[in-house]
Amino acid sequence: MVNYKSFIVYCTLFMLMPITSFGQTNPNDGIWRDINGVHDVTEDSIDLAKEARPVPGSTRKGNNPVIFLVGNSTMRTGTLGNGNNGQLGWGYVAHRFYDEDKVTVENHALGGTSPRTFYKNPSLWKHTLTGVKKGDFVFLELGHNDNGPIDSIRARSSYRPEGKISLSHDSIICFNTVTHRQDTVYTFGGYMRRFINETRAQGGIPVLFTLTPRNDREKDSNRIQRKLTSFTPAIFALGKELKVPVVDLNDISATKLEKYSQWKVDYHFYLDKIHTSAYGALLNAESAAQGILNLALDDSYDAFERARLEELKTYLIKNMLDRTDSIEAKFMSLEPDNFDDNGYIIPKTKTEEEKKQKPRVFLCGDSTGKNKDREANGMWGWGSQGYTIFDEKKCTFVNAARAGRSLRTYNLDGLWYEVYSVLRPGDYVLIQFGHNDISPIDKQKERGVIACAKDTSNVYRMASTGKYRVIYSFGWYLRKMIDDCREKGAIPIILSFTPRNEWDEGDGQVHGKFYPIRQKKDKYYIERRNDDYVPQWCSEIAKEQNVEFVDIHNITADWLDKNCGLKVRAMSYFNHDHTHTSLKGARLNANSLAVGLKKIKSPLTAYLKKNPGLNVMPIKYK
Repeated sequence: MVNYKSFIVYCTLFMLMPITSFGQTNPNDGIWRDINGVHDVTEDSIDLAKEARPVPGSTRKGNNPVIFLVGNSTMRTGTLGNGNNGQLGWGYVAHRFYDEDKVTVENHALGGTSPRTFYKNPSLWKHTLTGVKKGDFVFLELGHNDNGPIDSIRARSSYRPEGKISLSHDSIICFNTVTHRQDTVYTFGGYMRRFINETRAQGGIPVLFTLTPRNDREKDSNRIQRKLTSFTPAIFALGKELKVPVVDLNDISATKLEKYSQWKVDYHFYLDKIHTSAYGALLNAESAAQGILNLALDDSYDAFERARLEELKTYLIKNMLDRTDSIEAKFMSLEPDNFDDNGYIIPKTKTEEEKKQKPRVFLCGDSTGKNKDREANGMWGWGSQGYTIFDEKKCTFVNAARAGRSLRTYNLDGLWYEVYSVLRPGDYVLIQFGHNDISPIDKQKERGVIACAKDTSNVYRMASTGKYRVIYSFGWYLRKMIDDCREKGAIPIILSFTPRNEWDEGDGQVHGKFYPIRQKKDKYYIERRNDDYVPQWCSEIAKEQNVEFVDIHNITADWLDKNCGLKVRAMSYFNHDHTHTSLKGARLNANSLAVGLKKIKSPLTAYLKKNPGLNVMPIKYK
């Protein structure tokens, strides 16, 4: 035991530190927030916390087991945990990895809590425990907030003999200036043993999780910092002592993050280096599920608990884990020199085996790339005509475009994931969006993006579901796809979107800074949407990211200006409306790609046919 007088001196010095070292008050609402900006468990928010957290055991279906999640803001951010600040804990999405007809997941975590505060507040642990029945599971991930003064500010730290995380059975008595009561404070191990023992007393099966990783790399290394000198060894030691299985969530997630560029790691967090975005929440939930799947318990563990955990593995949704495993198995190991000065990945090179394979050319886009593509007089996307320009003996063209998508929904709907997961070094990815991106963000089809090229984001409440989402800019989503391509060694090429069949009479002036056109009077010109819009944004990002840019928008528009001159004459290249193309128009846009690739002398021209059919006259349908 540490000398009590020394301990009081330590606490006094700690209390005299500036309050800003622990948190801050927003002058607009007067609510204290910790250093991560989180409004945690205070007397004025505990009622909201009760409303936000489920009634213990209320999700149980028949006699099925329930997984009770007990943790802090890395499981449930803030009080409500609904993402209204852009952050989500992994408990929000953990249910996606389990068959809910066999087991349900309840997130009882609460932002700002430590083992001490979660255990001592009767509205938290004691309340959660009322729902636990024999055969249920209690997942414990606590420790991030086990710090700070022991008797003031938040008064949430455990007792640390010699100033370190301890598993000892020691305790200390102090006057808690938050509750204005005398308080007995136990060590980290003291509180965790109580969680474990009380879970088992109810017939539940406890599982310990190491803490989620921070967005923090070791100095001069790509390695994400681990809790190797504090919580991780303590949790493993506790698991060994009490024969409780341990999932090393810290290491599983950190290992994944180490395979990303720093830019990608950054967007797995939001607002700070601890709390995750939706991307990070899903990554940690994947890691937690993988950890359960890979638990290997010997005969020294309780037979009933071991059998129940083996059964829990069968409740995992196999295709979710297969998706994760299939990608993780293909990730490369990155060293510091795999990144450029801006934190982006430098593409890896092909292996000898990969050099023997034909590259694939993927088109990712909207309905101007892929439409019905069936009837001679119907609507056609130009991706259907990729075969007319690419030599199938040299490459395989894959039309992965999908009607109605924006950059945002192409990513959120999992369409980009399908492409990303199969990419290999030397593949090409043509990225073309814009028609559906500049539309309502939080209502109607909810597919719009923030209309700019810079990296930015905001939180919006979706009208259809009432749920909060972080929505990023056009430029951010485009950078994400570029970074993902480079991570897999694929080569991204940005394409501007196709022009619409809208025309204006010339006025004799020069129009446009990005792509200036001198208009003649008494002549009509097709609409150009260049300045401060999609083509310009695409060009800016391509230059910034050092990727190729093919300006299909202006190449096709130039051809229509020259060869049609009027909307009525261009009608045969469009179908149904001013945006979607006929078979003839689809071939025109495919040919514009070939022209553009040759113009910029892209390496992809090596895979074009020797004489790609630049004939855009009506084609007989077969």
